[in-house]
Amino acid sequence: MLPPAFLSRPIAHRALHDITQGRPENSRAAAEAAIAGGYGIEIDLQLSADGQAMVFHDYDLGRLTGEKGAVRLRSADDLRQIPLLHGDEGIPSFAEFLALVDGRAPLLVELKDQDGALGTDLGPLERAVAADLAGYAGDVAVMSFNPHSVAALAVLAPDIPRGLTTCAYTSDDFPTVPAARRAELEPIPDFARTGSCFISHHAQDLHSPHVAALKAQGVPVLCWTIRSPEAEAEARQVAKNVTFEGYAA
Repeated sequence: MLPPAFLSRPIAHRALHDITQGRPENSRAAAEAAIAGGYGIEIDLQLSADGQAMVFHDYDLGRLTGEKGAVRLRSADDLRQIPLLHGDEGIPSFAEFLALVDGRAPLLVELKDQDGALGTDLGPLERAVAADLAGYAGDVAVMSFNPHSVAALAVLAPDIPRGLTTCAYTSDDFPTVPAARRAELEPIPDFARTGSCFISHHAQDLHSPHVAALKAQGVPVLCWTIRSPEAEAEARQVAKNVTFEGYAA
């Protein structure tokens, strides 16, 4: 079951980031700001070359740092030393981020697809996440666009609430995923198989009949990414909670 904290306060997308205030996305500074504001925190995880979960959204370092190349080709120690642009810190590991949050905010954790086609070539990131979460006492939930990842977490960390990150699966959003696989995923067929207890759905597709069917069954619907009070008001007609950025929710 999804803890009530995930439904009672808005969730800051990639933590409460604001580069004008020296808070890059998925940074410690952004996490502290979210905690101070009374928000939940959403973060993303990628895998390091030596098998550690790192708090970082992109597969490539280029957009968020001064470096180039895949995150997965660098060790965790190397990644810690790479400064995030517009801040004064390096890329944190998931274990370090958990120690920082320490139960002070609900933490919604997205595992980024490591297969490239939302397929079955995965395992190391899921094992690293399960190991890091062992003994963590705060409110935490895990999710992924890849249902195979969520199914793996059901085995590796069965007591951690889990859900599916979902959308319309367009070719623009998933250029490396075959059309047949995207069509297969759109109806959200893996919800029961993965033991999921929520979905986090793209706000622009909230009126999907597949979302409506799950909501009718009592499944909590979260959504992403909301960028204005007006968009939040519209999303809340369907969603129980929002993942937001760029305004004070």
